[in-house]
Amino acid sequence: MTLTIGTLRAEPGRKTRGVLPADLGTTTVEVPLILVNGARPGPRVVITGGVHGGEFVGVDATTRLAGLLEPEEVAGQVVICPVSNPPAVYGGRLNISPLDGVNINRVFPGDPDGGPTDRMAAWLFAHLLDGADAYVDLHSGGIDQHLLDFVGYRRTGDTELDARNRALAHAVGYERVIFGTSPEGGNSHAAANRQGIPAILVETGQLGDRHPDTVGRLLDALHRILHHLGVIGASAHVKPPTARPRDWIWAGEAASETTGLWYPDAVTGDDVTEGQTIGRIIDPVDGTEHKVTANATGTIIYGMNGLTVRPGTELAAIATPHN
Repeated sequence: MTLTIGTLRAEPGRKTRGVLPADLGTTTVEVPLILVNGARPGPRVVITGGVHGGEFVGVDATTRLAGLLEPEEVAGQVVICPVSNPPAVYGGRLNISPLDGVNINRVFPGDPDGGPTDRMAAWLFAHLLDGADAYVDLHSGGIDQHLLDFVGYRRTGDTELDARNRALAHAVGYERVIFGTSPEGGNSHAAANRQGIPAILVETGQLGDRHPDTVGRLLDALHRILHHLGVIGASAHVKPPTARPRDWIWAGEAASETTGLWYPDAVTGDDVTEGQTIGRIIDPVDGTEHKVTANATGTIIYGMNGLTVRPGTELAAIATPHN
């Protein structure tokens, strides 16, 4: 079966590289794609990197994966998009687009008639997710974020889909597998779930890391995922996980309610209790202090490292072991 996305085509047993234009209303951007059409039937797996700017590990790992996958060794089809949100990746260094200040991972599946970021999200879902059997979205701690490696998935209420989500998440081989209790919201994997597609989010590295060891850790995880899905067989690339996966559940978060300078008292990896002060936001003009407290008990999985914050800035996300 020929793999076709837009004007790009890959016959069975072939690999095709190219770019497709995405009309965002105010501008048109070029989205890079690598299509790997295996020599044998199997699932279609979509892997995206570069959904956010300033998160480099996923961009690097997907690019390397595209070079390593040989169609004659693949069962099924692998669609790789190393830079899924070009305006944010090339024009910004944070998780919002410089075109409109919108975080794309809050608006999936997007709106083809909306603003630039909504259109970008809609383009990705229309071109890449249509016909997918599994979806893996790669992220990392950006240049302003401390983060512990983890995998995210959602519980949807659909027993079969939930089991496939969990199995896919555990196949990554990371210690922390954190689930949300609803498929609602604008995250990529949640929106894919609402279309019946098993999907996970993988977070690897922090502070804009691009070290080869960090990229290698994610690349190992991608090979384990593809092996789990039956896309590739056992090989030297499929390495055993270094940690036993354990289910966690999101418990709470803290966001800035004001503009100012962020001074954390608790950082990523710290255990906190509900009501505990985890940091202060200082007004740079008059020195007024605004205390920030944890709204749940658990471990800080990722936290803000940047100094300057504004209303709505995520300061900390808290999770707790589920079993």
